[in-house]
Amino acid sequence: MTRLPRTIRLDPSDAVVFPRAAEPGEWAVPGGFCFWHDDVMAMDGHRRQAFRAGFLGLSSFGWSTLVEVVEASAAQREAAVAALAAHLCGAFGAPDDATARAAAEEEIAFAETLCEHPPGTLLALTRSVEGGDVRERFRTLHERAPHQRSLETMPVFAAVSVEGEEEEPIRPDLARMARASDASGAQAPGTGEMNRMRRSEAADGRRAEAPQAPGTGELNRMHEPKGAE
Repeated sequence: MTRLPRTIRLDPSDAVVFPRAAEPGEWAVPGGFCFWHDDVMAMDGHRRQAFRAGFLGLSSFGWSTLVEVVEASAAQREAAVAALAAHLCGAFGAPDDATARAAAEEEIAFAETLCEHPPGTLLALTRSVEGGDVRERFRTLHERAPHQRSLETMPVFAAVSVEGEEEEPIRPDLARMARASDASGAQAPGTGEMNRMRRSEAADGRRAEAPQAPGTGELNRMHEPKGAE
C-alpha cells in the first residue's frame, strides 16, 4: 500500500473557476508540467486559476482545488501511472511509451511524497512565478480543536501558513466548506503540516530550455514561463 492524492470537492466552485473541473475521487498529481509552454501573463481567467491553485485529476484531466491523502493499492497506483503516461503521449507528444511511462512514474512518485500525512488530510497548493521560475507551495488543512472553533465565528479547518510569498495565494472559503462538510456528514481531515517547494534546476538565474516532450527527470523541473520577464 501507498498513499496518493485524490480529488475532493467540498463545494461547487471548481466547476465555475476552472476550464474543466476534475470529478471527486480521481487520483491526482500537481500537474505543473501542463503550463510549461504557456505565456503565464496571457492566460485567461479560468486557466490562470488552474495555474495558480489546481491539482490535475488523472481521469478527466480536469482541475481540483483540494485533494485528500488516501491509501492506494499497488493496482491503483499502477492505474494512475498508466493513465498519466497515456495522457503524456496523447496530449504532450511524448516520443514513445517508455519515455511517457518514466515521466509518469516520476510525477506519481513526487505525488506520493506529498502524502506523508494521515489519510483524510486535505492538501492545497499555490503556484506563482518568482524570478522567472514557477514555484509550487503545498499546504495541509487540518482540523481545529473543538474548543478553538465555532461555525459562527471561524472555520473548522485552518491552513498552514508559508513564509515568503509575494503573490497573494488563492485560498478556499474554509468556513463555507466546513458548513457544507458538516451538513453532508463528511469526515474531517487529519492533521499535518507541509511546506514542500519544487525548485527549478535553473533557479540560479540560468534559463532552462523547455523540452519538446516530457521524459525521465523532466516532470520535476520547472521552466521559465513566457511573459515572466
